Amino acid sequence: MGQKIAILGAGESGTGAAILAKQKGYEVFVSDKGKIKEKYSNVLSQAGIAFEEGRHTERRILDADEIIKSPGIPDSAPLIQDLLKKGIPILSEIEFAGRYSRAKNICITGSNGKTTTTLLTWHILNKAGINAGLAGNVGRSFAWQVAEQDFDWYVLEISSFQLDNMYDFKADIAILTNITPDHLDRYNYRFENYIDSKFRITRNQTNKDAFIYCLDDEVSAAEVEKRNIRATIYPFTAYQSLQQPAAFIKGTELNIHLHNDPFIMTLEELALQGRHNLYNTMAAGIAGRLLDIRKENIRQSMSDFQNIEHRLEYVARVHGIEFINDSKATNVNSTWFALESIDKPIIWIAGGVDKGNDYTRLFEMVKDKVKAIICLGTDNSAIIEAFGDKVEAMYETQSAHQAVLLSYSIGKPGDIVLLSPACASFDLFENFEDRGNQFKKAVRSL
Repeated sequence: MGQKIAILGAGESGTGAAILAKQKGYEVFVSDKGKIKEKYSNVLSQAGIAFEEGRHTERRILDADEIIKSPGIPDSAPLIQDLLKKGIPILSEIEFAGRYSRAKNICITGSNGKTTTTLLTWHILNKAGINAGLAGNVGRSFAWQVAEQDFDWYVLEISSFQLDNMYDFKADIAILTNITPDHLDRYNYRFENYIDSKFRITRNQTNKDAFIYCLDDEVSAAEVEKRNIRATIYPFTAYQSLQQPAAFIKGTELNIHLHNDPFIMTLEELALQGRHNLYNTMAAGIAGRLLDIRKENIRQSMSDFQNIEHRLEYVARVHGIEFINDSKATNVNSTWFALESIDKPIIWIAGGVDKGNDYTRLFEMVKDKVKAIICLGTDNSAIIEAFGDKVEAMYETQSAHQAVLLSYSIGKPGDIVLLSPACASFDLFENFEDRGNQFKKAVRSL
């Protein structure tokens, strides 16, 4: 082939894309402006792939025929602007890997709930004996799996940033969990740009494909009405009984009506509890039924699934005070779900890198449920301004250890200490996992 491909970013997705590109005969160059983790630099070295770290050599990058870009690099970056001006195609790892995969794809996006829905969907397929890979924002790199062990199906969690650079790739089953304002700093602070990005999940779908969405989410429902979606549409709702192929809650039962063969399961049997998790479960259940997985298999998977780390994760109870790690809540809507799910007095640990957050949606919930806010960030001004008059006490901290010690000192038996930051983590932590792990370590050292 002899085509030159430059890969920007050498994390899991970039390294996986490099492995696949090398296998397919491309001349590959990997460039990372930061330091490459040793496990990835070792892989690149062993594969004989040229790479650099700590800089971008623009001459080599601009000489490429195609670019595979890390989702974390914004289009506003000067290098990306230069590539766009030169007309060099910029792809996501998902787009590139899709060229070489024979598998069918279940693709899940949304502002909240997509990781849980992705993992539950994969759990249902895996338990039913379907040869399925787990990739995208969770699991191993999609491209890496395509290079080494292509599956029959993939369950892919896909962010808006990945969707932005997808063109020919197609979801056989697309799931949109919901749309709430998020990452608006990447979309010129225009919500409609972010909405358009999310609906790229339906790109290239035909009437033989499926689109699953939340009818209770006002933004998604309005967009479905006005867009020309060619896929067969399957809604899910907690508030309406539907006759069409759909999932809904009726009384104390979850119903999935497909193929004129209803699937019914009591809510208390579900492993995932809380209203937000009902939506995740309904979406995954529809996908499972579309694959004709036996109802008994779906029932068992939905009852024995274990939720993900850092998402409303119970850590410990210390002298009657419960500690919950929700570090994955990096936006306001995720934090709203967390606060909504708790019925005890809350000491809320919040803050980090504010992405243009609108906190007004949380005001009533915070006034009703939160007794104190502990800010955890280098700049807490937005949190303090938003909630200073909504709670009795507010504190600032600069480490997870400090935040946990303070929460423990002001807490009383029956309180819940909730780490649910509503912000990104990159000011004090490597990522949300690092933030959650430091929180858990601090709790366990009490």
